Amino acid sequence: MNIGIVGLGKMGFNMALHLLERGRHVAAYDLAYEAVTALAEHGAQPAGSLPELVGMLETPRILWLMVPAGNPVDATLEQLLPLLERGDIVVDGGNSHYKDSERRAARLKEWGITFLDAGTSGGLDGARRGACIMVGGDKAAYDTIEPLLRDLCVENGCGYMGRSGAGHFAKMVHNGIEYGMMQAMGEGFNLLDASGFDFHLDDVARVWANGSVIRGWLMELMVQALQKDPKLGYLTGAIADSGEGRWTVEAALDHDVSIPVIAASLFARYRSRSDGNVSDKTVAALRHEFGGHSFVEKP
Repeated sequence: MNIGIVGLGKMGFNMALHLLERGRHVAAYDLAYEAVTALAEHGAQPAGSLPELVGMLETPRILWLMVPAGNPVDATLEQLLPLLERGDIVVDGGNSHYKDSERRAARLKEWGITFLDAGTSGGLDGARRGACIMVGGDKAAYDTIEPLLRDLCVENGCGYMGRSGAGHFAKMVHNGIEYGMMQAMGEGFNLLDASGFDFHLDDVARVWANGSVIRGWLMELMVQALQKDPKLGYLTGAIADSGEGRWTVEAALDHDVSIPVIAASLFARYRSRSDGNVSDKTVAALRHEFGGHSFVEKP
């Protein structure tokens, strides 16, 4: 079984590398051909166009999209549709809105092509060494790609979530929870910083990362960030958001579900863009550590 990957940004490139190291045959395409040639140095088949990529794949073809959510996904699908055949499978591994995934699945079904929505978590480290992936769509198609998923993911890190849209809905809620967790951490470190006890925040984070109830990967990343600079002075507190927190709050309103912590963490991000403190710097630093997300540098 080989796979075609469309989109070799930070996540796509690392996922492709991981598959190559697991012995998979990977063909790859990106608008930036230098990324394609860089991956070819590790054993991937380089494609200079989508038609060339499709021609490299055995049937039923499996194409994995790692392109930015929104119009780029739709544009890529429209280019692919005339090139594909009944029985082919297209997987969207980006952070698409679940309603878009429902619409795209219905559109591709008219052509006899199966669309799977795959919410991908784990950041750059996960993409490189083992991710967590939540998949929605046709169960038979999921079973077909499950061997690839097992190669991409850590043990027990992949699963079938249900009908089309379920994979991206699960990832959306995951990111909403992530918002709340990082906001709580930011507020806690802000209180430590303001306490007058002259805490070394990197030492506190190191201790909490080992054996405490709140230990975990985010706390380990906090140690990394604080060891670079205990005051996080290399960035401002302005926190970007890529949409999933907002989508989670909107879904909660649609379903009459109360999510005050996630909603408050989203609004805190909006506030951060006009007023920076240790709380906001903590969240900005964590986003950079796990996902390579950009931050506003301190002038």
